[in-house]
Amino acid sequence: QVQLVESGGGLVRPGDSLRLSCVVSGRTFSIDAVGWFRQAPGKEREFVARINWGGGADTSYADSVKGRFTISRDNAKNTVYLQMNSLKVEEAAVYYCAAQKSYTGEYNYWGQGTQVIVSS
Repeated sequence: QVQLVESGGGLVRPGDSLRLSCVVSGRTFSIDAVGWFRQAPGKEREFVARINWGGGADTSYADSVKGRFTISRDNAKNTVYLQMNSLKVEEAAVYYCAAQKSYTGEYNYWGQGTQVIVSS
């Protein structure tokens, strides 16, 4: 099993920055990538960003966050970060990190989420 624990959420104003952290533990050798997702009230969960877990730190982003959000990892700390800049009100949501199990292409492991509130 793989466990993920998010932190770093909070209340910010529009235009502010916030950095989320996701600590990954357990059978980390069994995962290919870690992604960030978000879900706002009444909306479906959506993909935000992804980074490979091993090897090269290839990344991908949702179009809506390109240029403003940066995903990175620190393998020594088993931690994946999501730096969010120029936050918008509509980006208030619960942010989840998830691990993609090797050979499945699916995000099988999920954290409990961290709340991000963007309000003036």
